[in-house]
Amino acid sequence: MAEVDALLAFAVALAVAAAATPLTIRLARRVGAVDQPRDRGLTDRPMPRLGGLAILAGAAVSTLIFLPLTDETKGILLGAVAITLVGALDDRFDLPANVKLTGQFAAGLIPVLSGVVVQDFTLPFLGRVELDAWGGPLTLVGLVGLMNVVNFSDGVDGLAAGVCTISAATFAVIAFDLGRTEAGVLAAVTAGAAAGFLFYNFHPASVLMGDSGANLLGLLLGCVAVQGTLKTNAVIALVLPLVILAVPFIDTSFVVAKRIKYRRPIYAADRWHLHHRMANIGFSQRRTVLYLYGWTVTMAALALALRFIPYSDDRGHLHLGWAALLALFGVAALAASVYLVYVLEIFKFRRVRARQLRDLDPDTSEHRIESEVRRELETGELEALSPREGPTGRRPRAPRARPEP
Repeated sequence: MAEVDALLAFAVALAVAAAATPLTIRLARRVGAVDQPRDRGLTDRPMPRLGGLAILAGAAVSTLIFLPLTDETKGILLGAVAITLVGALDDRFDLPANVKLTGQFAAGLIPVLSGVVVQDFTLPFLGRVELDAWGGPLTLVGLVGLMNVVNFSDGVDGLAAGVCTISAATFAVIAFDLGRTEAGVLAAVTAGAAAGFLFYNFHPASVLMGDSGANLLGLLLGCVAVQGTLKTNAVIALVLPLVILAVPFIDTSFVVAKRIKYRRPIYAADRWHLHHRMANIGFSQRRTVLYLYGWTVTMAALALALRFIPYSDDRGHLHLGWAALLALFGVAALAASVYLVYVLEIFKFRRVRARQLRDLDPDTSEHRIESEVRRELETGELEALSPREGPTGRRPRAPRARPEP
C-alpha cells in the first residue's frame, strides 16, 4: 500500500537525516560555515550551519528508494540539489541578496521545466481558473516565494524544522485523500528529513539548518503543494496550502510590511519576526517554539477539517451539523491567531515593557513610558536600557533587576 510506503519513506528519511547531521556539523566547522552571535539573533554562541546537507541526504535517499524516477521526480531532486548548493555557499560566504535570488530562481526552474506546474485550479464560487501560459512563471514565483517564507521563519532553534515537519505531514494526509500518491510520499519524505534534523536543531540546538536547509524545505514543500493539491480539481485546492503554511506566511507578511513601511530593504535582517517579539516579552526559545508549533497544529487541523468534514453536498447546500463542526475548527484557528499575534505580542509586551521602564527609572512619566512602548511596538526596535540610565537619560533612584529574557 502507498500509505505504508509513505510511513517507511518517512522513517528512512528521518534516520538518514539524523545520521548525517553530526557529519554536517563537523564539515561546517572545518570549512568555516559557522554563524556568529549577533544582535538580531537569539543565540549566544557560534553555531555551525550547513544542516541542509543532512536534510538533503535524508530526502534524496528516501526519494530514490520509494518514488519512481519520473521526469517530475528527477526535476524535484535536481532542483533540491541545486538549491542546497546555493544555500551552502551562502552559509559559508554570505552571498549578496541578488545572487541568492538568482540561485533560487535557477533551482526552482528545474522542477518547473520537468512538469511541476500549476496549469489551472478551482476556486469556491468562481469555478475553474485556467492559467495557460502563465502557469510556469507563476509556479516558479510561488516556489521562490515559499523558499523565502521558510527562510525568513528560520530564526530560533527548531522553529522552521518543526513547522515544516507538521506542514509536510498534513500535506501527506491530504494528498493521499486526493489520490496524489507520489505527492503524498514526497510529503512524507520531507516531513521525515525535517524531523530527523530536528533531533539536533531543537533548543538547545547544536546545529542550524542555514539557508541550505531553509531553501531546500521551502522548495520541497512548494513541490508537494503543487503536486498534492494545486494540480487537482479540488474546490479548496488553493486554500489548503495557505492554511497549512499560515504561520510562516503571516510572519513573513508582517515583517515585509514593516520593512516596506520604514523603507528598508526587504532582504535586510531585523528583529521584527514573531519569535523575536515573543522573546521581547520574556519567552524562552523553547516556549516560543512550542507556542508556534501549537499554532501550526491548529492551522493544520483546520486544513484537515476543510478537506474531510462533509459540510456541504455537491450542489453547495450546507449540512448544518457538519458546518457547525467546521466552524468550531475555524474559531479555534482564529482564536489561536489572535492570541499569539495580538494578545501576547501587543498586550503582554505593553505590560512587560512598561514595568521594565518604570523599574529602570522611577521618575519617568507615564506619558513618556507610553510613548516609548508605542514606538517600540511600531518599529520593533527596543532601546538598550542599562541599569544606570533610563529612557530619560537620568540615573534611576532605586533600580531593580530586569526580568530575564
